[in-house]
Amino acid sequence: MEEIEVPVEHLHETIQEKAEEAIREAKEKKWSMYVAVSTALMAVFAAIAGLMAGHHSNEALIEQIKASDQWSFYQAKGIKAEIKNIAMASGTADAASVQRYKTEQEEIKKKAEEAETLSAEHLAGHVVLARAVTLFQISIAISAISILTKKRFLWIVAMIIALTGLVFFLQGIL
Repeated sequence: MEEIEVPVEHLHETIQEKAEEAIREAKEKKWSMYVAVSTALMAVFAAIAGLMAGHHSNEALIEQIKASDQWSFYQAKGIKAEIKNIAMASGTADAASVQRYKTEQEEIKKKAEEAETLSAEHLAGHVVLARAVTLFQISIAISAISILTKKRFLWIVAMIIALTGLVFFLQGIL
């Protein structure tokens, strides 16, 4: 009986190629997982920053309305003081009532200025957090492009942009 000879010269090369292909696929799956997890984290930070930016925007508007109300009240007290001034000239009012309106006006002015300051602070917080949201959204888009094109350098760019967004996020909450 004759032994059948099986050609094995190409078998070693084929096994080597398949092993290298399996290693590449494993690395690709691992990288895809990193992209997916990092993109999910970017989305979480974008959502939180968006909520906080909206909150600051609402608070800025509320404080500005309070300031406007106080300035209207300030003007009303000024008008009343002027009326008392005119009445004082005709002898129907005293200087104490005029002074009382002027004193009340100063207290109202302080409240109005405090509300304006709070409004400006909330608006500044809104702007910083809105920048963070924008950077997170850009990084999410670039991450998606990187996974579709399988270009790792795009993911690195996305991570750098996300880190910049994280800096703005931290500024906005501190």
